[in-house]
Amino acid sequence: MMKQIGLQDTRLAKRQKQTRKAQFLEEMDQIVPWQQLMDVIEPYYPKAGNGRRPIALETMLRIHFLQHWFNYSDPGMEEALYDIPLFQQFARIDMVVDTIPDETTLLKFRHLIEQKGLAQKLFEAVNDHLADRGLLLREGTAVDATLISAPTSTKNSERKRDPEMSSTKKGNQWYFGMKAHIGVDTETGIVHSLTGTAAKRHDSTQVEHLLHGEEKSVYGDKAYSSADHNLLASKPETGPIWCMPFKGKELPEWKVKLNHEMTRVRAIVEHPFRILKQQFGYTKVRYRGLKKNTDAITTKMALVNLYQMRRTLLVMTG
Repeated sequence: MMKQIGLQDTRLAKRQKQTRKAQFLEEMDQIVPWQQLMDVIEPYYPKAGNGRRPIALETMLRIHFLQHWFNYSDPGMEEALYDIPLFQQFARIDMVVDTIPDETTLLKFRHLIEQKGLAQKLFEAVNDHLADRGLLLREGTAVDATLISAPTSTKNSERKRDPEMSSTKKGNQWYFGMKAHIGVDTETGIVHSLTGTAAKRHDSTQVEHLLHGEEKSVYGDKAYSSADHNLLASKPETGPIWCMPFKGKELPEWKVKLNHEMTRVRAIVEHPFRILKQQFGYTKVRYRGLKKNTDAITTKMALVNLYQMRRTLLVMTG
């Protein structure tokens, strides 16, 4: 059945201005590998003939990404789909013949992603897509972590804070929440590995989980420096060079200069965190428990990678 354009459809407006949000969604629509990602989810998605007809998988995936890009809760996303025609168009929803999924449907889709471990598979599918286009070089890895706050309120059924979160002190300020640890390609800034821990876990405990094993060099700040992880302990013939800052003794001038040069490489790991927190507005966890929040961050980092490479991908797609 051909979908009809309603009289209130913004596409009938005499003059339109492309907003930044519209431009962003237009770019994402072109560069997200929709079919590859749907192939990841399709084996687990409900099939027609078993009860109520399910909403199209592509529509649900597009709405799922809208939630991550604009930081909507399930109820907030449902309302936004009713209120914002731009979101309806992006999700391929025609208000005349289609049904907007309610918050329960959005919740069930998110639970499907979590229960089947699909967040990591979507992340890997995006990185495979970028690697196939020569955008993931794997020569070096920069590692870092960022703190993400969790609600400190005890106004819940258990009358306590999330037991899987913890407190840590950074500078003179205390934080309660979790850490997202990432390994980033030093040439492109693409995030290739990620872990989530309680805030009190030391950064150095996650180094081995953030390496893919093919890098020739590893960069990190002082939190990652140890007797085994620094330039003096590096053995290029058997493993990567550990380009970590030295500590514990006075450095000769040439090592001071080397550390200064390495800071420019280590800084590339900050760009994904900037996009995550400032572009996508993710500064506080939404759920209880490390796994749920780590899954959410994993999906967001897949979208961060696409966002970072958007200009190159747009050129490739013409």
